[in-house]
Parts: sequence; C-alpha cells; structure tokens
Amino acid sequence: MRNDIEKILISEDEISRKTKEIGRQISKEYKGKEVLVVGILKGSSVFMSDLIREIDIPLQIDYMVVSSYGTSTQSSGVVRIEKDLQHSIEGKHIIIVEDIVDTGLTLAYIKKILTGRNPSSIKICTLLDKPARREKNVDIDYAGFEVPDEFIVGYGIDYAEYYRNLPFIGALKRSVYE
Repeated sequence: MRNDIEKILISEDEISRKTKEIGRQISKEYKGKEVLVVGILKGSSVFMSDLIREIDIPLQIDYMVVSSYGTSTQSSGVVRIEKDLQHSIEGKHIIIVEDIVDTGLTLAYIKKILTGRNPSSIKICTLLDKPARREKNVDIDYAGFEVPDEFIVGYGIDYAEYYRNLPFIGALKRSVYE
C-alpha cells in the first residue's frame, strides 16, 4: 500500500497538531452552546474521531453518507444522500466535518439541505481544502491544510475504498488510478 504513494504531503504529526488547534478553536467559539457535529462518511471518520476528542465542550454526533464519486476519481456532480441524520437539527449549532473539500458540489448540497431544517447555525470543518478544483463556492470555517491538485489518499480518504488506514496524507501514484 505504501508503495503506491508518490509522496507524503502531510505527516501524522502535522495532522495531530492541526486537529488539536481546530479542536481548541471550536471549544472556545461554542462554549455554552448546543453543538451537533455531523460527519460525512466514510472519509471524515478518522479526522472526526480525532477532532471530537480535542473538543472540550459537550457535543453530540451524527453522520450522513453522501456520494458523488462512486469508484471514480472525479465527482459525477450528482449528489445522493445514502444515509440521513437520525435526529432533528432544529435550533442546534451544526458543524459539518468533511475529509476534503474538492469541487464543493457535495458540501454546497448538504449545506442547502441542512439549512432548510432550521438549525441555529451551520459551519464547515474540513481537514483538507483543494481550491484548485472548486466549482461551487463554499465557506469553510475551519480548514486544516490546503492541498495541491493531486490525487490524495490516507487518514480516512480513499481510492476505491482502499488507503483510508494510512496515518498520513499522501499523493497516489498515477499508475495506480489511471
């Protein structure tokens, strides 16, 4: 698996430091508020697990499964909700946690759907921001790292459901996905 990695872009230590920083910021900004952290599965699972342990205020968690990629390397532009939230978000402060914001299409769709459910606020937290591929503008409130336009895997991010268990963010060799 590691032989398929062209180069490591973000180390395990860098991810850990940034996750702690974002957790402290969220804890400070949401003190005394009712917070629901919404993970977008499957990619956000590793980041969200580490992030919520760095947030020092009471919170609840829920998940959505949303797809626009399938097994492709590019977004289809068609967003499908495969698993919705289990509880009402009305009146709650929502933090959507993503692994990577790429085209912005999926996140814009999710934010629009959730806004219609009357939360007190919605903010977006992502480990990785890839602005070079942005098609839909989305406001990112908490961003870990900006990454180049390369095929990224690791730390929850996959290619064809593999590589999620790598402890770092790496660029996948072209020969693997072409």
